[in-house]
Amino acid sequence: MKLALVTGAARGQGRSHAVRLASDGYGIIAVDLCADLATTDYPGATKEDLDQTLSMVRDDGGSAHGVIADVRDLEALNAAVTEGIDALGGELDVVVANAGIAGGCPIEAMEPAVWAEMIDVDLTGVWNSVKATVPHLLARGHGSIVLISSANGGLKAPPNLAHYAAAKHGVVGLMRSLANELGPRGIRVNTVHPTAVDTDMIHNDATYRLFRPDLADPTRDAVVEVFKAFHSLPIPWIEPRDVSAAVAFLASDRARYVTGITLTVDGGLSAR
Repeated sequence: MKLALVTGAARGQGRSHAVRLASDGYGIIAVDLCADLATTDYPGATKEDLDQTLSMVRDDGGSAHGVIADVRDLEALNAAVTEGIDALGGELDVVVANAGIAGGCPIEAMEPAVWAEMIDVDLTGVWNSVKATVPHLLARGHGSIVLISSANGGLKAPPNLAHYAAAKHGVVGLMRSLANELGPRGIRVNTVHPTAVDTDMIHNDATYRLFRPDLADPTRDAVVEVFKAFHSLPIPWIEPRDVSAAVAFLASDRARYVTGITLTVDGGLSAR
């Protein structure tokens, strides 16, 4: 059995990636912190969320093993990878470094802890995910690594997102270097760049207030037109499955000669 490791798999995009890759025949090693982060303004995933992801994969006839681990902890990730491979059998073929956090803050108000946690999760956590899995891919001489960056941070840099933009741009640099380093040994590395995705990461009170500071208590409906203005297509955001389609393509043999690219799924945001 070919295996795919997905970080941040308990909900949102990560859950969608896990379910989609399972439908393509991969056994899923689903990793998530399942806890709140110190500096985010929205709650983190829970163990129950992770269990639901596993159930969704298994209900469709797939195989999955869940591990609670922090992508900031390389030792924990090493153990998670080994545990997942032992539990499911087979060989690791695909790595989706999806775990990440988001938030907005002007630089004058940004505390060092906010900067540090963003970089630790969204950049160092991606590096850790690669570091823990590359030995397994090298042993096979084959594999696909998909790093989830962002159109609104990895390719463009809006105001109030200095920490997020720095981390997501860093992911692109990491991808490009690794594509050159690992390509001769049969491993492809690419990034996917979504626009805003319809998940808890954007649908929370802090994000609504960031985009509608003119309102005392903005709602989801109040930010629709603001988000629409970012895109060439008439949409405010995309669905997790739209990103998963790109991930599944890059993971598959249909993309066997695709490496070192920044694949946007952004409704035209990066073209504006």
